[in-house]
Amino acid sequence: MTSDNDEEWMQVAIGEARLAQAKGEVPVGAVIVHGERVIGRGHNERESSQDPTAHAEMIALRQAANELGSWRLIDTTLYVTLEPCPMCAGALVNARVPRVVWGCDDPKAGATKTLYTIGSDERLNHRFECVPGVLGDECSELLTEFFGAIRAKNNPRDSR
Repeated sequence: MTSDNDEEWMQVAIGEARLAQAKGEVPVGAVIVHGERVIGRGHNERESSQDPTAHAEMIALRQAANELGSWRLIDTTLYVTLEPCPMCAGALVNARVPRVVWGCDDPKAGATKTLYTIGSDERLNHRFECVPGVLGDECSELLTEFFGAIRAKNNPRDSR
């Protein structure tokens, strides 16, 4: 169920995605909100850090845990521009995040709705509320533009 502030916080996550894009990273951004305050933020940094775990969500989770002084991120919401992958969805379960809001679905790696339902799997010791599609068109457009530019660069004939 969406809340009144979901679009506002997703705009902050989109800002993080734009930072990733400016660095040549896949434009995915995330923020973790506790009360009315961002306690963790991140954007993809896999290329710049050569770290396969440097997803936006993982970076935001580390910051939020540091800010709260606890790995248990109760009473928080994660906002992310792209549906979490299996690694990130698993980390969200482990961090006890109660609510995850994302922009666009990920047909290739989505692990909260599209391919898997890790966040709502009753076999796990924690589940989180899943809220898909908040500013989904805007989030999807960022990714489409990014990958379109890469395809055009790699095959100039396709850009005509």
